[in-house]
Amino acid sequence: MNIIIIGNGITGITCARNIRKINFDATITVISEESKHFYSRTALMYMYMGHMKYENTKPYEDWFWSKNRINLIQATVNHLDTVNKSLKLDDSRILNYDKLVLATGSIPNNFGFPGEDLNGVQALYNLQDLEKMEKNTSNISSAVIVGGGLIGIEMAEMLHSRNISVTMLIRENAYWANALPQEEAQLIGNHLHKHGITLKFNTELKEIRTIDQVNVHSIVTKQEETIDCQFLGITTGVKPNIKFLKNSSIEIEKGILVNEFLETNIPDIFAAGDCAQFRYVKTGEAPIEQLWYTGKMQGETLANTICGNKTTYDRGILFNSAKFFDLEFQTYGKVLPEITPEQESFYWAHENGKISFRANYNKLDRSIIGFNFIGIRFRQVIAEQWIREQKEIEYVIDNLKQGWFDPEFSDAHDKKIAKSFSSNPIN
Repeated sequence: MNIIIIGNGITGITCARNIRKINFDATITVISEESKHFYSRTALMYMYMGHMKYENTKPYEDWFWSKNRINLIQATVNHLDTVNKSLKLDDSRILNYDKLVLATGSIPNNFGFPGEDLNGVQALYNLQDLEKMEKNTSNISSAVIVGGGLIGIEMAEMLHSRNISVTMLIRENAYWANALPQEEAQLIGNHLHKHGITLKFNTELKEIRTIDQVNVHSIVTKQEETIDCQFLGITTGVKPNIKFLKNSSIEIEKGILVNEFLETNIPDIFAAGDCAQFRYVKTGEAPIEQLWYTGKMQGETLANTICGNKTTYDRGILFNSAKFFDLEFQTYGKVLPEITPEQESFYWAHENGKISFRANYNKLDRSIIGFNFIGIRFRQVIAEQWIREQKEIEYVIDNLKQGWFDPEFSDAHDKKIAKSFSSNPIN
């Protein structure tokens, strides 16, 4: 069996590794236009900040691939022939496949801002972007970032590490308010402000200006405010990388349409990771999952299906984590910016402004449905177990200490949280 995987991110590489574990004889080829070797995309910021070198970001030594007989090709796929099961690369090579996996990831959104093509204006997604950012931020003093998501805050921390002043334009009324409840959004926003990041809420970019027709010099907001800057980071989200499939027979919408087995409409062609869009989704779940751990899970699931053990993909309980400078964040289950009429939410915050806890639960049976932790390290297995077993909120509050794994001698806060919960009239 000849298997080709387009994309060497976490999804494609996980799929390749797991296929090799199951099938010793399969021919496996991974194609990527970005880099020959798989690397940790989340480590880009640490390379810029001088904490890591490129070789430190590769989870596997270079000899790993030949030892496991996984062929790596750095090239661009120019054409896909689904009838003859072949790919044409940019170097004119033709490769045939028996099974094809599309794990092409995502690309930054482009909104066509006036001046977007100036030097010093860019996104941050891959190694090439990092190299560009090194050049664009050399000997500058001020930067603006458009967008208040996770990539935006990573870029802000990177620039801050080089003593570059940073202003963030955020469309909502608080940081990441489209994903976080208001209290957490404000807590994180206050933390960023204390680190010297200027946050401009309810603000959108109107245009990018230059005085030499080459480099960015300033930006203008929709409120007609001018902000001087020598660098503009565009971090307004990502979209599936599917442009090369526009004229193919593979069905696409926002992403590549797949069923619960990650199969496309074309036999022997599969899609997984950021580029895949599920045809049918459960209520409250997103059709496109752009998370590291879901990409890994999809790669594992798909390897089983390709090797003859047809397996349904099941994300399980949603999990995500992030870091805002030195502030750690974890979320489990369903914690939306606003609770539904069927839900209640308990929120507790430490007086130091750096620690908080939220538990959402059903009004009717008081079963837990989701958590947010800021500045608290909590065991994933415990949080997921409680949500899965629909533990009542009272049980959760009484047993919080089971999940704590903060550093030794640190305050677990469980008694303070329990006291606050018992004194809350809503509960």
